Amino acid sequence: MSGFTESTPLPMPVKEIKEEEFDDFLQEYMFADQEVKGDLGLDYDCKTETHISPTFNCKEEQSPVMEIKQEEESDLKEDCQKYSFCKGEKPYQCTDCGKSFRTRQIVTNHQRTHTGEKPYQCSDCGKAFSRKHSLQVHQMIHTGEKPYQCSDCGKAFSQSYTLVRHRRIHTGDETYQCSTCGQHFTTKTGLTIHQHTHAGEKPYQCSDCGKGFSSPSGLQVHHRIHTGEKPFQCSDCGHTFNKKFHLNEHQKIHTGEKPYHCSDCGHTFRKSFQLKEHQKIHTGEKPYQCSDCGKAFRQKGNLTAHQRIHTGEKPYPCTTCGKSFKTSTEMTIHQNTHTVEKQYPCSTCGKSFKSVKHVRNHQRTHTGVKPYPCSDCGKAFSQMFLLKKHQRIHTGEKPYSCQD
Repeated sequence: MSGFTESTPLPMPVKEIKEEEFDDFLQEYMFADQEVKGDLGLDYDCKTETHISPTFNCKEEQSPVMEIKQEEESDLKEDCQKYSFCKGEKPYQCTDCGKSFRTRQIVTNHQRTHTGEKPYQCSDCGKAFSRKHSLQVHQMIHTGEKPYQCSDCGKAFSQSYTLVRHRRIHTGDETYQCSTCGQHFTTKTGLTIHQHTHAGEKPYQCSDCGKGFSSPSGLQVHHRIHTGEKPFQCSDCGHTFNKKFHLNEHQKIHTGEKPYHCSDCGHTFRKSFQLKEHQKIHTGEKPYQCSDCGKAFRQKGNLTAHQRIHTGEKPYPCTTCGKSFKTSTEMTIHQNTHTVEKQYPCSTCGKSFKSVKHVRNHQRTHTGVKPYPCSDCGKAFSQMFLLKKHQRIHTGEKPYSCQD
């Protein structure tokens, strides 16, 4: 895509700006956000012949530009030459590192990297920023505002330059391809970060714990563990999360959405990992094996709980009586003996139980139903734990050893 020429009118609304506001505008609007300039690969070039403010010579894509009209074009030509940036000068120098800048505002922003000053604070979560623009972009996380929409696919973005990058997918403009896997990226920076995954590089290191990451965004999300920042809030219940993905998953509780379907039995799940764990029932896959007795399990948590049989570990104590248990489930069931009344009676004999599950198990003594058959010999049992005890006859498993 070609850049703007001197004869090309800018397709943007015209804003009247007084002469005394000109310097503030140039400092605050045109040069304050160097990150955006760097991301888009922009050059600034003052074109007095067009009677507008410094236009952009765009290396890759056009960037939104505000046009400034003066009442007298000759005044603008004369005034423009007063500014050092029109001559390519960088008269403002950082006293800490010596780096030079075109405007006083830019050097002020830059110096905050040395001082650590962050004067712009978010009123929602308290996070602070060194630049006002960065705060404004951050606040869109809380408001959900995405004012920049793609006219081709409707996808919306919180920042204009991310829309510009996205548009390259539709326009077929220059993209950057990974030589290892063939994946395309709209920016060279995106490709460079992606290539860290192939090389195993993690150049972005957490200053708090030293953990490394392959991308700056990964480090940024991780940093919230240390700061406690949870900028994503559920509009239904007020619960907050440090990742947008976690918020999206949580909101399925309120909507009842279960988008993950098992192709074998039709069972649905809210989360993809729940479906993957469930599918092991159909495939018979048991990837987690006990190193002590060889018994295999579908889930890592079940293996961890099983290994406590060998170690004797009981990390879940009852807060009421102090009795300890191997699993949190066992502890929760036990705690009900202290707090829960027996409010579920058996319709056959009248005996009461603390839960529907317990009364259902009991009723099998009346009905004779034994829904748990042994896959080795066919013998059936009324409860799962009885089947598991029986199966040790076939496996030879003897998990209980004398401690003496």
